[in-house]
Amino acid sequence: MQERRRRTVAVVLTVATMSLFLLFGLSVSSAPQVPRSDTASTQVIIQATDELRAIDVLETLIIKGRAPKTDYSRDQFGSGWSNQQGCDTRNIILNRDMTNVSFDANCNVTQGMLYDPYTGKIIQFTRGVDTSDDVQIDHVVALSDAWQKGAQQLTRDQRIAFANDPLELLAVDGPANQQKSDGDAATWLPAHKPFRCQYIARQIAVKQKYSLWITQAEYSAMSAILTSCPEQALPR
Repeated sequence: MQERRRRTVAVVLTVATMSLFLLFGLSVSSAPQVPRSDTASTQVIIQATDELRAIDVLETLIIKGRAPKTDYSRDQFGSGWSNQQGCDTRNIILNRDMTNVSFDANCNVTQGMLYDPYTGKIIQFTRGVDTSDDVQIDHVVALSDAWQKGAQQLTRDQRIAFANDPLELLAVDGPANQQKSDGDAATWLPAHKPFRCQYIARQIAVKQKYSLWITQAEYSAMSAILTSCPEQALPR
């Protein structure tokens, strides 16, 4: 009898957690379409949408130099991930971007498979002390970069929203994310070239949404990438 009760509780918790992920899956931005390394095609996948073209929106961004990094800290964008009805942003994004996902009753993703957009490789993810960092959540526009290009003028609540915005977040290979650090498009691009158009389009979408500017070098790098994919749409 006790064993049956334990099974019932486990099922209820699992169903409840799945419901939360389904709820958030309807509200977060769509995951990027990643050209997978296990397919024959390496062509950039253009999103079928009526949205604006990234190359056109790029021309609307303000170009000027970086502001000083004075007073920057991660805490300026909130203390860690936000939590929504028991699920934190990290696990919401892991669930969005990975396949074959398993999770526990506390809304933590425990296993999954990631087609990493930055390297093109497949990562088998297992939650654990020594393995969780294999997949990290990247701020596509690095927080310190945002701070120096307009985020200082945002309110604290707006900066917290920025740091937890699904449009601004991707689940990626941990070492690639560490290599990127706080680089912008002028200093770092994904090694997996078929994803670069989508990556640049996402940065442009984020900068437009939060009224952030770009440097001249950044503009030149973005423009050079988008000339190879002028129909690349802005993600939502």
